[in-house]
Amino acid sequence: MDHENLRNAVSHGWRDLASLAVRIARDTPKGDEGVFVNPAVARGSTVLFSSLEAMEKAGHGRYDDELIYGAMGTPLQHRLEHAIATIEGASHTQIAPSGLAACMLPLLAFLDNGGHCLISDSVYGPTRRFAEKILRRFGVDITYFPPCATESEVRQLCRANTRIVFSESPGSHSFEVQDIPMLARVAHACGARLIVDNTWGIGIFQPFRHGADISIQALTKYPAGHADTVIGAISVNNEQDWRILRDTAIQTGQVAGPDDCALTLRGIRTLPVRQERQSQSAIDIALWLQTRPEVTRVLHPALPSCPGHEFWKRDFSGASSLFGVILRSDFTLIQLERMIDSLRMFGIGASWGGYESLVLPTTHGITRSCDSVTQAGPTFRIHIGLENTDELIADLAQGLDGLAGD
Repeated sequence: MDHENLRNAVSHGWRDLASLAVRIARDTPKGDEGVFVNPAVARGSTVLFSSLEAMEKAGHGRYDDELIYGAMGTPLQHRLEHAIATIEGASHTQIAPSGLAACMLPLLAFLDNGGHCLISDSVYGPTRRFAEKILRRFGVDITYFPPCATESEVRQLCRANTRIVFSESPGSHSFEVQDIPMLARVAHACGARLIVDNTWGIGIFQPFRHGADISIQALTKYPAGHADTVIGAISVNNEQDWRILRDTAIQTGQVAGPDDCALTLRGIRTLPVRQERQSQSAIDIALWLQTRPEVTRVLHPALPSCPGHEFWKRDFSGASSLFGVILRSDFTLIQLERMIDSLRMFGIGASWGGYESLVLPTTHGITRSCDSVTQAGPTFRIHIGLENTDELIADLAQGLDGLAGD
């Protein structure tokens, strides 16, 4: 695929999302009455009712958008839930106070003591930590599977008590793209649900069309988009699953503040245009990095060098602006760290998905039970923001030049 066609391949899905992102979860004028473009932010905890009967009736509406108590959802939370459900192709969405809370909630909702959970070995580190420190303590057995495992290999890991198969595609450190329809077949054949952490793929991957039962979003990343809020979401496409998820959310106090919901709704409006630009800059930089003698592999799902590229090509309508880079094995971790410290256009910090470019080393920063592409040499992760692409390349060039000179 030539450069221009590749730039279109990573960005056309974002253009397709543009009109929807502007219009979802908004009021429309009725008659002669005017409305604000953005919904008002209602802050509150106590909801007052005209009678005890009215209060009791509202309590039965907890699976809908009924106002009951602030910790059970505000008008802005309900709007955001509708927006995310629409983008993800889901029937219902539950907002959570963080991306990790969004990963945790369905695991608590659908696992029991004595159950078994299969988790992709490329999973987000805090999700793995929750599984090891909390789920195991509650009597849940955990098995990690290679993210590029074949169907027969995953089937062999399933047990009679397997209740969840947990996927993250692509992995946010090593970027393996997983065969989600295959994982759905395996999960459903053994009576389990498939959870997909779809944070990288929001708007360009439709999890429920490909067999997922539950989709997770760290809305902190691309939807909020401005590095100023922490928030998450869990979406389902089944009424029974929704009732279990919603009850668990209430029982564990999962809620996001109205200001965080407002910031995320605002971010969604510009999500497609931000990501169209950022995805094109990211592929430009990824292709440039492939030409550097210091680099042995670029882990960008739109490139054949990334494990699972064929599944990205088959299932995704675009790409995001986060990818990985593997340096030659003769470079050391100390050299990598010096190179990162020398960069001036890239911030050093956790998270990604905002308007700013970021970089982090991933060597020794992730736990793996199976072999990983990131073991081939010192690796780092790049998030490409809205800065000038030529300036970002120039900064990386001086950093790599210095690396080679150490």
